Amino acid sequence: MAETNDQTQRPRQSDQHHDGACHRHLQQAIGDYLQWMKSVGYAPKTRRHHQRQLNQFLRFIKNTTVCWQTLFTLDSLKGFKKSCGQSAVPTIHALSRYLFAHGKIPAPLAKKTTQIKLPKIYEDYLRYQQTHRSVLAAFNDYLKTHKIDLGSLNIEQVDAFLVQFLAPLAPASCRIYRSRLRGFLTYLYHEQHILKTDLAPLVVGRREYAQPKPPHFLRPRQVQKLFAGLTIGCASDIRTYAMVQLSYTMGLRPKEISRIRLDDITFSRSQVKLTARKGTNPVELPIPEHTLKAIGAYLIAARPQSEHRTVFLTLHPPLRPMSANAVGHHITKAMKKVGVNSSAYGLRHTYAQNLLESGASIFEIKEMLGHDKIESTKLYLHVHIKLMRKVLFDEEF
Repeated sequence: MAETNDQTQRPRQSDQHHDGACHRHLQQAIGDYLQWMKSVGYAPKTRRHHQRQLNQFLRFIKNTTVCWQTLFTLDSLKGFKKSCGQSAVPTIHALSRYLFAHGKIPAPLAKKTTQIKLPKIYEDYLRYQQTHRSVLAAFNDYLKTHKIDLGSLNIEQVDAFLVQFLAPLAPASCRIYRSRLRGFLTYLYHEQHILKTDLAPLVVGRREYAQPKPPHFLRPRQVQKLFAGLTIGCASDIRTYAMVQLSYTMGLRPKEISRIRLDDITFSRSQVKLTARKGTNPVELPIPEHTLKAIGAYLIAARPQSEHRTVFLTLHPPLRPMSANAVGHHITKAMKKVGVNSSAYGLRHTYAQNLLESGASIFEIKEMLGHDKIESTKLYLHVHIKLMRKVLFDEEF
């Protein structure tokens, strides 16, 4: 819609025409949002609550000169809060996220922050994947101080920064911040194509050989106790049962489980294609019969209808793919519920140990676990006590 350049002729009529367009656009957006809420299963009471608050926002916008391009900004929100109060603000944030997800606005309504504004490439990444700012802010300061351009960044410069930044931190914090920086470097290489080389795999910490205790795996009685205690009385239980089966019988990481898509599973061949294994190429693996049945039961009886193609979804609106943390949480919760003190990675260790005891070589176990290095696989395995006693003492079991 073209705006008049004559600021002296009928300015209020021009403003009213502009504001009217913004008001109509917002009215349509609110209608679409409420319809979406209904389609993904929000309760009628929740939808009515959102509608009342958004109508309040609509009435406020009708009496302002704000345009659509500046509607979802902190300045507009500040004016609304001053006029109408704080109660409807979360609903306006939710509307802005919906509009952003559907390409109606360039960015969702930001939360008020006093944090330092970073260069655009850093801000783009923070929108791409929510993460802590401290390591990125320090990294940006380091590059500016040493006059290093992101496009010419090399691993020696990254290592020099990490030595300086991580020096006062505990080992656990160091691991977290390395992970954050690896994510940013991956983003620069794969998404923005700024780096010519993917530096993320090269960001590694000092290997800690002395562990306080060896990796934990389940003994046969614990495995029996776990599966005897699992229930399938509700949708959440059925979903958890399928995830436990994938973790125990195939040794999959929570992240790998969370990323399985419907198109990755071939029921006729009892196979699953893993397209996002850690550090490895896509691979097709056989699915054991019990695990395949568990997945099928979940898809038929528990998985909500959704446009998402990811297999494992949340059960409450808005429906979305489960995160790796959520997968691990539900598996660990199910194990603790039946008195087995372990985790999803405990099941992965158990899978590796079962392969060892069945006669698989460490190289075969490495491939099944999706490890890049044999050293990683060794950390998963305990001394095969039964085999050692059979060889040394000729004992039979």
